[in-house]
Amino acid sequence: MPTSHIAVIGSTNIDFVVHVARFARPGETLHVHSSTTGLGGKGANQAIAVAKLGQDVALAGWTGADMLADMARTTLEQAGVNTRWLMKDPAAGTGRAFITIDPAGENQILVDGGANMTHAAEACPLLCPVLDHATLVMMQMEMSPALVLAIARQAHARSIPVMLDPAPVPVDGLPEDLYALADILTPNERETRDLTGIEPIDEATALQAARILHARGTRTAIIKLGHRGVAYSAPDGQGFIPPFHVRAVDTVAAGDSFNAGLACALARGAVIGEAVRFAAACGALATTRPGAAQAAPDMEEVAALLDQQPPADLA
Repeated sequence: MPTSHIAVIGSTNIDFVVHVARFARPGETLHVHSSTTGLGGKGANQAIAVAKLGQDVALAGWTGADMLADMARTTLEQAGVNTRWLMKDPAAGTGRAFITIDPAGENQILVDGGANMTHAAEACPLLCPVLDHATLVMMQMEMSPALVLAIARQAHARSIPVMLDPAPVPVDGLPEDLYALADILTPNERETRDLTGIEPIDEATALQAARILHARGTRTAIIKLGHRGVAYSAPDGQGFIPPFHVRAVDTVAAGDSFNAGLACALARGAVIGEAVRFAAACGALATTRPGAAQAAPDMEEVAALLDQQPPADLA
């Protein structure tokens, strides 16, 4: 009998990462301290992060038919991700991201979506088989918004919860129908501002933004505030999770590890507050080492951090 899994539908990139003393000014050339090449893309990052937490996961999407595609597929499969529905587009290259990181761990990212962005709503039937036996589907906005909307409709029709990371927010915003189809929406500060017009700087402003998202149809809004913590608002409760104290060196893909942790915790039956706290620990740990997919923590590391920094009411 087929086993259940978390389905991730999204982007697969190869990341080219450089570390610098500071970000370059327009027209300026800087030498870098170091550079690396590795797997990236929000879909691939989230899929590997789920796999590292011990959950069965399948990734659907596209790469090109090039050497970067082979590198991506090998990395995913070695991590335990089912790549049966990761297809090759012979006419488009594998997506690439060019990432600059400063000493504080802040980043600037340029993305060439490549094969990730070449398919619209008509490609939905090619990806929907990954929904079979899925307990939850994770999506992001590094694919055509029309395709994301079409898949969300299919998942909704099958009563499969949809977790949407609205990054990057499209220039025209999210399709209006997508708010009601997204059972869980997980924007960070910038994305929350782009979606609602509210700059979330604390629990109160984050929950104010969440009310706007609820009014548009989203059931659960989780506002990631980076080093300030996480606010959440759901049908069964709302609250705030303080930040975990870690030494951050690289914030790339911390949000992807957060979403993976949230998905895994919910799949295992955690209530929303517990799930968000678990997710916050995953995101915090991802900032403590360089890289995207490779920075995701495993279950043992997350359990250790949760034990080291218990909730305030249990301390």
